[in-house]
Amino acid sequence: MNNLRDEVLECGYALIPAWRPERSADDMAASLGEPLSLGTGNPAHTLAPAAKEVSTPNTYSGLYGHQGFPFHTDMAHWRAPPRYLMLRCLVGFREVPTMLIDGAELARDVGLDLLARAIVRPRRPVQGQVPLLRIYQPIEEDAVLRWDEIFIQPASKAGEEGSAKFREVLRHRKCQSIALATRGDTLVIDNWRMLHARGAVLSGCEGRRLERVYLGRLH
Repeated sequence: MNNLRDEVLECGYALIPAWRPERSADDMAASLGEPLSLGTGNPAHTLAPAAKEVSTPNTYSGLYGHQGFPFHTDMAHWRAPPRYLMLRCLVGFREVPTMLIDGAELARDVGLDLLARAIVRPRRPVQGQVPLLRIYQPIEEDAVLRWDEIFIQPASKAGEEGSAKFREVLRHRKCQSIALATRGDTLVIDNWRMLHARGAVLSGCEGRRLERVYLGRLH
C-alpha cells in the first residue's frame, strides 16, 4: 500500500481492482490510513441511487435523482474538508462511472492568485455559522481546493470572478472515467485536489451500491 500513497500523491487518485472483496470497507479503510467518523456510527456509509421524490431535499439525490451529479469536492462548505475519500464497490455497473478531473490543473489555468482571493460561503449555515472560505486555500506546503456549484456560493467580487472563470474552464475539461463495477473495486481520491462526479444512473442500474469512507491521512 506504500505504492498507493505515492500514486495518490502523484496522480490525485489510485484504483485497486477487486481488492479483498470479502473484507468490510471499515477494515480496508483502516489498512489504508486514518478513517474519519462524521457523526455517530461507523466511518463507512453506503451510497445508493435514489429518485428525487424519495430523497432528502437539498442533497444531490434530492436535486438530481438518477441524473448525473456535477463535479465537486466533498464537504466544500467545511473549513477543513476531509483530505481523502475511499469509494468501494459492493454492486457496480460499468454504465455508471465515477468521473475525475484534476482540480489542481484547473486552478493553475484559472489563476492561483485569483482563486486564493476568491471568497465563498456555504449556501446554508454550518453548525449555526456561515464561514467565509476560499476556493483555493494554501496550507503550508499544500493547499485545499474547494468546489461545489450547489452548496457554496460567491461572497466577494473576487469570489464571483473566480467562480465564473473556474466554471468556464471546468466546462471544457475532459474527465477520467472510472467504472467501479466489480465487488471490491476501490478508488482512493485526494479530496483537496480532485473533482469527482457520478454518471447518470441508467435503467437497470438502480441497484448500484458503493461504500464511502473519508480519511484524514494515508499510511
